[in-house]
Amino acid sequence: MKTQWRGWWVFATLLVVGAYFFPRWADWNQNSRFDLVLAVVDQGTLRIDDYRQNTGDYALFEGHYYSDKAPGTSFLGIPVYWVFKTVFAPALNQTVIPRLAANPAFAATMNPEGTGLLADKVYFFIALVCVTFFTTVVPSAALGALLYRLLGEFSANERDKLGLTFVFALATPSFAYSNLFYGHQIVAFCLFAAFYLMFYWRANPRAGTLVVVGFLFAFALITEYPAALIVAGVGIYTLAQVRDWRKWMWIALGGIAPLALAALYNYAIFRTPLPAGYEHSELWQAEHSAGFFSITAPSIQAIWGITFGVFRGLFFLSPFLLLSIPGFVSWWRARAYRVEFAAALWSVAIYFLFNGSSVMWWGGFGVGPRYLVPVLPFLVLPIIFALDAIRARWFRFGAGILAVWSFVVVWIETIGGQSFPQTQPMPLFDYSLPRVLAGDLARNIGMIFGLRGWASLAPLLLLVLVQVFVYVAFARPAQFVSLKRSINSNAD
Repeated sequence: MKTQWRGWWVFATLLVVGAYFFPRWADWNQNSRFDLVLAVVDQGTLRIDDYRQNTGDYALFEGHYYSDKAPGTSFLGIPVYWVFKTVFAPALNQTVIPRLAANPAFAATMNPEGTGLLADKVYFFIALVCVTFFTTVVPSAALGALLYRLLGEFSANERDKLGLTFVFALATPSFAYSNLFYGHQIVAFCLFAAFYLMFYWRANPRAGTLVVVGFLFAFALITEYPAALIVAGVGIYTLAQVRDWRKWMWIALGGIAPLALAALYNYAIFRTPLPAGYEHSELWQAEHSAGFFSITAPSIQAIWGITFGVFRGLFFLSPFLLLSIPGFVSWWRARAYRVEFAAALWSVAIYFLFNGSSVMWWGGFGVGPRYLVPVLPFLVLPIIFALDAIRARWFRFGAGILAVWSFVVVWIETIGGQSFPQTQPMPLFDYSLPRVLAGDLARNIGMIFGLRGWASLAPLLLLVLVQVFVYVAFARPAQFVSLKRSINSNAD
């Protein structure tokens, strides 16, 4: 089967795994974004006055409450929720919601001191699952497919391409945020898709491609404001590929709609076209007022915390990503794709510097340093060069050990319990692992069928086995190591 069809198989596999676990039930971050969706569709307003009880992430301005988040994620969710409410909600209210409210497997995951599975809570949950699927799960699966395709330009080894793709998608914090109504994975998709498009059309980028790239840059900006740091690097890379400066207008044209929409949104609420939500956050004034919207200077505590710390350390959680260090070295020595090397290295370095300069570097409840999620594809990309350059068995064996650790720890922290780790000093051992061992797993599709605890993962295992069979039967290349051109033939 051709490479593009194997890309579709990667997409389908990641879609199945990503959709299997549901968004967290009570999460301030995603509730704030989803409250805006509900307010717009159900009430025709930007105010979340009637919904704010489920979140602490809100802005108070002139006596009314608003989401304090960048609006991009909510903008994506509004049309999806409108279709859900218009087409599916009437039938769900009569059949699915009453059954789910009486589901003992779901009831077992609830706080015994809470109000239980009330019908309005179930409706909110189902709507959130539906909206999150189309706004986050689908882009996350597409991101994995794009990474797989781009790795194929740098290496001919099919096992390395597939292995790196699935390690990225399932053994890094990317997995934890691939089914949450947050902005991190959406931004990761937008930025990497823009990079991908410019790489493939670098010889002669078309006007339509440049418009899409401009749109992706702008949408990333209005979804997570720090994305501007990566946009700067990938944007310069983009301009370097467009040798005719008159074509730059197509990039600008693509960015007009998202930026204008966000400006109108902010002006309608805060009387300014500039982002002002965090400025009016009622509960986090001390943090947001420090430095420039919580950005000060790099600190040893923060840098250690986001790298090797047991609390939120990326390399404690997913040590496989350490291979990006020899990866960047091997990429430079290969004398291939030097401009792409610079864009990827900039993206990684500047985002680590940003996160290490934040007074809220840990990111609240979460799995790993969630602010770094948008840069993870650029951190994985150089590893393919290390795998090609270093042939020693010890290196492959070590990479395999790191991949296994990364997968196990990421999954334990992601599916252990009904909420993400909070402020436990060692989340893996203090919170997540005890819950996994006790069978307290995140709500998932298996529970719809009445399966509890570990048994609820059985349908996922079956679905994965089916996907493996499909690959072996239809998608596996004639030779597992293909005969595509090597990176040496692509050297500058």
